[in-house]
Amino acid sequence: MRRLLALLLLLILLPGPGRAAESAAQRSPRAEATLVADRVAVAPGESVRLGLRLKLAPGWHTYWRHAGDAGAAPEIALTLPEGATAGGIAWPVPRRIPNGPLMSFGYEGEVLLPLPVTVPADATGRFTVEAEANWLVCAELCIPEEGRFRLDLPLTDNGRADPALAPLFAAAEAAVPRPSPWVARAALEGRRGSLTLIGEGLSTAALREAEFFPHKAGLIENAAPQRLTARDGALTLGLARPEGAALPQRLTGVVALVDAAGVRSAYEVSAPVGGALEGETLPLWQVLGSALLGGLLLNLMPCVFPILAMKAMALARLSGAARREVRAHAASYTGGVLTCFLGLAGLLIGLRAAGVAAGWGFQFTAPAFVAGLAWLMLAVGLNLSGVYALGGPAGAGAGLAARGGHVGSFFAGALAVLVATPCTAPFMAAAVGAALAMPPAGTLLVFAALGLGLAAPYALLGIFPGLTGQLPRPGGWMEALRQGLAFPMYGAAAWLAWVLAQQSGPDGLLLLLGGAVLIGFAAWALGLAQRGGGRVGRVLAGAAAIGALALLPGLAAAPPAAAGTEARAEAWSAARVAALQAEGRPVFVNLTAAWCITCKVNERLVLQSGAVQAAFAGRNLATLTGDWTQGDPVIGALLRDHGREGVPLYLLYPAGGGAPQVLPQVLTEGIVLRALAEAG
Repeated sequence: MRRLLALLLLLILLPGPGRAAESAAQRSPRAEATLVADRVAVAPGESVRLGLRLKLAPGWHTYWRHAGDAGAAPEIALTLPEGATAGGIAWPVPRRIPNGPLMSFGYEGEVLLPLPVTVPADATGRFTVEAEANWLVCAELCIPEEGRFRLDLPLTDNGRADPALAPLFAAAEAAVPRPSPWVARAALEGRRGSLTLIGEGLSTAALREAEFFPHKAGLIENAAPQRLTARDGALTLGLARPEGAALPQRLTGVVALVDAAGVRSAYEVSAPVGGALEGETLPLWQVLGSALLGGLLLNLMPCVFPILAMKAMALARLSGAARREVRAHAASYTGGVLTCFLGLAGLLIGLRAAGVAAGWGFQFTAPAFVAGLAWLMLAVGLNLSGVYALGGPAGAGAGLAARGGHVGSFFAGALAVLVATPCTAPFMAAAVGAALAMPPAGTLLVFAALGLGLAAPYALLGIFPGLTGQLPRPGGWMEALRQGLAFPMYGAAAWLAWVLAQQSGPDGLLLLLGGAVLIGFAAWALGLAQRGGGRVGRVLAGAAAIGALALLPGLAAAPPAAAGTEARAEAWSAARVAALQAEGRPVFVNLTAAWCITCKVNERLVLQSGAVQAAFAGRNLATLTGDWTQGDPVIGALLRDHGREGVPLYLLYPAGGGAPQVLPQVLTEGIVLRALAEAG
C-alpha cells in the first residue's frame, strides 16, 4: 500500500504524461508553438530557462530580433508569481532568408527562443508561469499568429532537469552569439562599408564563410553580398550601404563564422566607425594600377631627388651608345629596383608573420638604418667629388660614370628604392595598404608593380633606345656635372643626420658624425691607393669602414631624443581627441615623422600657411600631432585603423563626435580649406 501511495504522489507531482516541462500546443497549418522549460521541477531561489518553441512547416519562416528588410520579431510577455524575475530573449544566430530583392533574417524548421527566469527564494507549492506570445510566419505571404501558454512546475528542495528537452536548450545555447574575442573596426563611406575583425585564429585556411547581421535597420543593404577577405590574423566583410544612410558612431551586430570543418559559430561585435574602407574596395587590377601609378609619381617626390644625380650621369653615359648597351643598362637598373622592392616586400611579410607591425618606411624608425644610409649618401657624394673611384682612378675624365658598368646601374636602382621609402606618393597609400592585407603572393605582385612604376622612365630607354640620341653628347662637361651632383648627396646625408638627431638625441648624432669622419677617411685612403698609394691605403680604408660599422650597435643603446619632431604641438591620444570633441571643438590630427619628407613639405607649404592657420583659428580647431619617427606602436595601430601603412596621415574630426575625414597624403591649401568647409 505504501509503495502504491508513493507512486500516486509521484504522478501528481509530474504534470502531464511524458511532457511535464512543455505546455499545451498552439497549432496552425503553418506552425506549432509551445512554452517549454529546461526543468521538470524547480527549487526556490534557482534559475530556470523558459522558451518559446516554434516548429515551422516546410517553406515557412519566422524572424530574428532585427527582421531585415521585412517582417517582425516574435514577442513574449510572461505573467510570473510575485517575486519572480525574467530576462530578455537570448536570440540564436539567424539565417539569411532571401525573398526576391529583399533579405530577411530569421529561422526555418524548428527554433527555441530561450529566456531566463529566477524563482523567488520564498516560493512554495507550485511555480506557475503564463505567457502570451505573438509571432509572424511568412512564405509567399505573411500571417501573424499568437497563443496563450501555461506551465505548472513543482517546487522541490532540489530542481530536476528535463532530459527530453535538455538537448533542445543545449542547441539553442550553442547558437546564441558569444562576446567576440577579436578587435573589431568598421568603415562606412557613401554607399560602401567594411567590417574587420583582427586577432588570433582568423585566416583563409580556417574560414569558409562569414556573415554580418546588424542589430539595427537602415545601416547596410541587407540583400547585398558580403564579400569575405581573409588573411592571417584578420578578416574583412565588404558591406553595401543604402542611399543617404545615417552614419553611426558604432556598428553593432552579430558575425556568424563557418570554419573549415563546417561548424557555425556566432559572435557579438561592436565596432567603432572610422577610417578607410578595407577588403573589397579595390579589385586586384585597381590595386596594381594604383601601385604602378604611385611608383611612377614617386620619381617626382623629394626623397628621390638625390638619386637623380646618379640617373643623370647614367643617362649622359648612354648618349650615343649602341642600342644593345642601352637596353642592357635599362634592364640592370630596372632589375635593381625590382629586386629591392621584392626584398622589402619579403621582409615585411616575414616581420608581419612574426607578429611585428611593420609598414611602408618602417626601416627609418631604426636609428642604425638611418645612420647607415647617411654614410652611404656621404660615400656616394665623395665618389662623385672624385675623392675615390669605383673600379678606376677618380681623376679620369668620366670617373664612375665611365666605369660603373651594369653593376652600377643595378645598385643605382636599389638605392633609389631605399631612399624613396620616406616618401608616400599619391595612389601609393591604398596600394600598399591593400598589398599588406593580401596573401604573400599578392603582396609581392603589388610591390613589383610599384617597382615597375619607379623604374618606368629609365626602362623606357630600353624599349625605345633611340631616345638616347636626343641627349647631349659625352664630353668635358660631364666632369663638372659629376662633381656638382655630389652636393645633393651631401644634402641627403645632412638631412638624415637631422632625422637621427630627432630619434637618438645628441649621443646618437655624435656617433653618426664620428662614423662620417671614418667614412671620409676611408674614402680618402682608398683614393690614395687608387692613385698609386699601394696596399696600405686599402687596408686603412677597410679598417676605417669597419670602425664606422662598429658604431651602429651603439645607436640602439643611445637614449631617445627628449622631444619629437613637433615638440611645440600637442601630442595625439585617442582620449584627447574624444575630450576635445566633447568640448564641441573640431580636431585636426597630423601623423608625421622626422624622416618623412612628404610630411615636412605638406607642413611647411600648406599646414603652416597663413590661410590654413587662419581657417584653423576661425573654427577654434585643435591640432594634435602623432610622431612616428621612432615607430610608436600606438600610432602604427592608428595608421592601420585607417587603412594606411605609413605616414603622412591627416584626420579631420568633426565637433561633437563622429568619425574623421581622411585627407590625401599630398596636401594643398585648397584641399584643406574645402575639407574644413565640408566639416562645417
